[in-house]
Order: sequence, then structure tokens, then C-alpha cells
Amino acid sequence: MQDVIKKNCLEHLDVINKILESHIDTIDMFADMLTTCLENDGTIFWCGNGGSASDSQHLAAELVGRFKKDRRALRSLALTTDTSILTSVGNDYGFEEIFSRQFEALGGPQDILVGISTSGNSKNIIRAFNTAKSLGALTLAITGNDGGELSQISDESLVIKSESTARIQEAHILIGHIFCDIIEQRLKLV
Repeated sequence: MQDVIKKNCLEHLDVINKILESHIDTIDMFADMLTTCLENDGTIFWCGNGGSASDSQHLAAELVGRFKKDRRALRSLALTTDTSILTSVGNDYGFEEIFSRQFEALGGPQDILVGISTSGNSKNIIRAFNTAKSLGALTLAITGNDGGELSQISDESLVIKSESTARIQEAHILIGHIFCDIIEQRLKLV
């Protein structure tokens, strides 16, 4: 079992090193866009499925609550949390519409929709991005593998080049935490 532990740790380090080599400018650009959205009284919306839904909720909570120190709440909402909306829209319109209907109701041109998807091919996130774009909102994709369709239709994308779902998800939450850190610093909240 020690070999399993070592293998997983080495795979993780490899993915993180690739972030350092390839994604620093993109992470900084995303964080700048997110900060500007908040400075302009916009809301950062998050969506994802499974572990990416958890990441969406986690990152929205870091912004509404706090990341490093006590400070004012920041406008952020995960579209993955309202079970009544998720189940009614899923039942009445289909699972593909669970995020797009919410963004249609709550989002606007001053907002950003961040979609987190290890494959980049989640139909419900793709639909939500199309809705957000039709409303004039900015769309940011955080994906894995080859980026999938989501990276092609988003305004900007950050693709973790790995085929391991676990390693991609680990990279996604690290990047999300970096966003929170930069946002707090750029808004001079820490």
C-alpha cells in the first residue's frame, strides 16, 4: 500500500508542477476578472457536478464567509445547492437545465459564471454557459483532460492536462483557493 500512496502523491505533484509551468498567467487573469466582477457589484456564480459541485459550494462559501481573515462578505453563489430548484427543474425541464434556469433567473451582464468540469463535457454546464453568454455575462471554464466542449464555448478556460479525475479535482480546488487569496488581496480585505 505504500507504493499506492507514493504513486498518488507523485501524480499529484506532477499535475501541480504543470500548473506552475503553464497556468500562472491564466490563474492571475481569472482572479483579476473575478475581482473586477466583485468591484462592479457583480456576483460570481459557480456550477459543477459531483466533486465539482462540492468545489463550487466550497469556493462560494470561501467568498461569502471568509478565506484568510474576517472581512465583508463577497457576492458569490453556487448553483448546486437548492434542492427544490434542482429537483423541480430536473423533473420538469430535464437535468440539462438545472443551472441554466437558475442563471436565467438570477444572473446578468455584470456577473461571471464559473463552470467546473473534469471532462469539460457536462451538458448542464454547457447549457448554463450558453444562457449566461446570451445575457451578456462572462463565462470561465475550469476543466481537465482536453478541455472538452466547455473550453471551446467559454470566454476563457483553464485546462488541467490530466486524465485522472482525482488529480484534476485536486488541482481545481487548489486553483480555487488561489483565486480566493488573490481576490482578498486585490480588494485589500486582508
